[in-house]
Amino acid sequence: MMLRRLLPVVLLSLPAVLVGGVAEPLLTFTDKDPITGVSVECDRCPPGTYLRARCTTTQKSECSPCPTGSFTELWNYIGKCLRCGVCGQYQVVKTPCTAQSDCQCECKPGYYYKKKWDMCLRHSECPCAQGVLTKGTPDEDTVCHSCPNGTFSNTVSPHQNCTLHKSCNAPGQELVLKGSTWHDSVCTTCKELKSKNGGDYLKEILPDFFVHQKINIKRLRQIVHKLPSEDSKRQGATLRLNLSELNARINTWVASATANQVRQLPGILNKTGANGASKRLQSKLQRIDSNLKELCDMRNEVDVIAISG
Repeated sequence: MMLRRLLPVVLLSLPAVLVGGVAEPLLTFTDKDPITGVSVECDRCPPGTYLRARCTTTQKSECSPCPTGSFTELWNYIGKCLRCGVCGQYQVVKTPCTAQSDCQCECKPGYYYKKKWDMCLRHSECPCAQGVLTKGTPDEDTVCHSCPNGTFSNTVSPHQNCTLHKSCNAPGQELVLKGSTWHDSVCTTCKELKSKNGGDYLKEILPDFFVHQKINIKRLRQIVHKLPSEDSKRQGATLRLNLSELNARINTWVASATANQVRQLPGILNKTGANGASKRLQSKLQRIDSNLKELCDMRNEVDVIAISG
């Protein structure tokens, strides 16, 4: 588009004169009478028009409005208006083309202009454990930041900011696992303490855990293949699943897995070579078990005092 306009723009970019320090466009140009050959000074055509007929010694310049779909931005003496531009890939019209100005384009929602490559690129997504500090615009990319203390982000998104951890301060609630930058706090109630164990509480952060770990797809397929209780016919199909499908399969398994099956997960991660992820998950489970033990001991002490009283 820029190359196509180069020659007409040169013709339109005619000299200006300075009047009081301000550039004023030249309103005339010198030409020759086509019949007599005498030099004549002709009027230029104003923006939004073009020179339909040159002047002569007896007739002034004849200007006509630019047809729909064309324009001129400057005083000129060209014989045809410039064709309105067309927005490029991932662009939308910001300002429509008029007789006096070309259309102005901008990147469509979700994209921003990258000057280095002269093209629109998709806004960056903030990874898990980071939130959006500044949302992307048609001219600027998304700006991300690490979630500060007391907040978390468990999604990959170009829009979502960090979210405050649950406080677990409601009457009867207890903190089982303190929130991190990638998962929320896990709370329990005194009633739940008697019916749940560490595996049940670990389930609450498992979907976020797999998003945060960024395990490669080959290893993730091996993990899904070894999940306890996975149907043997479905296991064979894991080799063909993409990343989104694998995460969906894991989430489905988490929703139906027993606490004891969840406890097997660190060992499965270790067997598939995801040793770092295995250690981190085991550490979370040990922390939950330790907190539950303290809470249960406190609960027992309260029950004993109540009975003895």
